[in-house]
Amino acid sequence: MLLMRESYQETAVRTLAEPVQVAAGSIGSISVLRGQLLRITAQGDGAVASLFGFSLADPAVWLSVHHTRVFSNSYLLGSGMRLVNNLRRPMMVLGKDSVKRHDLLLPASTTAFLAERGYPGEGCLDALRGELARLGMVVPKLPDPINLFMHVKLTREGKILPETNLTQAGDSITCRVVMDTQFIVSACNTGIEGNDRPAPLLLSVAENLHDFNAE
Repeated sequence: MLLMRESYQETAVRTLAEPVQVAAGSIGSISVLRGQLLRITAQGDGAVASLFGFSLADPAVWLSVHHTRVFSNSYLLGSGMRLVNNLRRPMMVLGKDSVKRHDLLLPASTTAFLAERGYPGEGCLDALRGELARLGMVVPKLPDPINLFMHVKLTREGKILPETNLTQAGDSITCRVVMDTQFIVSACNTGIEGNDRPAPLLLSVAENLHDFNAE
C-alpha cells in the first residue's frame, strides 16, 4: 500500500519530531526521517500551506516543484505522486489527501508583493529566509514552494485563475517521506485572491498511519 513503509533495514536510532503548531501569518519547521510520515493539517478554513523541504544531509538538495511537474508530467498534485528534489530523486510520496486541490505553479509571496496589494504581514519567501537563518541552514537559492490546499485552475489558454479556497479546518494531507528532510511550512498570506485568508496549521510526524490517531 502507498503509505506502507518500504522494506529496508534501519540500524540508526530514530527520533520522532514533536508536533509543531504554525500560527496564521507565520512559519514553522519540522524534521522528518526516511520512512516516517508527515501530516499537514489545516486548523482553520481557507488555509494554505506553502511547503519547502531541504535534505538534512545536504541543504543544496531541496524539494523542487519544477522538477516534480516535469517528473510527473503534470501540474496537478495527486495521490501517489512522487515529489522530487532538484536532482530528480524522490523526497516524499503523497498518500492520504482530504482536499485534492493543490497548486504547483505559483511562486511564494514576498513582503513587498503583499504590500503592493494592500496586505499586511510578512511574505512566505521572507519568512523562509528568516527560518533558514534560525535553523543555521545555508542554501544556494530559495526555491518555489508547493502550495498545499491552494485552489487555482489552468485554462486552455494558459491563464492561471485563482478560485475560492474550499479547505476546511481538519483537512489534511499525509506523505511518506523517503529522504531525511527538514521541512519548512509557511502559513503566511499568499496574496492570491481567494486564497488570501491565512489560517493556522499543524505539522505532525508518525512512524505508522495509525499512530496519528493518538494525536
